[in-house]
Amino acid sequence: MKKSFLFVSCDEAQHLCDKAQYNEASLFDKIKLNLRLSWCRVTRAYYKRNTKLTKKINEANVDCLTPECKENMKKELEKAIKNQAS
Repeated sequence: MKKSFLFVSCDEAQHLCDKAQYNEASLFDKIKLNLRLSWCRVTRAYYKRNTKLTKKINEANVDCLTPECKENMKKELEKAIKNQAS
């Protein structure tokens, strides 16, 4: 069976959806994705869930650890592992 360059599988469409969401998709990728979205319920459902998840993550305003704090935690963990091994 000859593979079409314009029609993509569900797996490829989900990958294109992820790329488009993070602004990494080319114009041609977006066209292929929109073509797939126009007729595939599974891809549309994935697209909706993915969009909703990204929106919620962006709204969360989570405070992350500073690099210094992460480094201190790493050192303490390594120290604790050494003490357990001894």
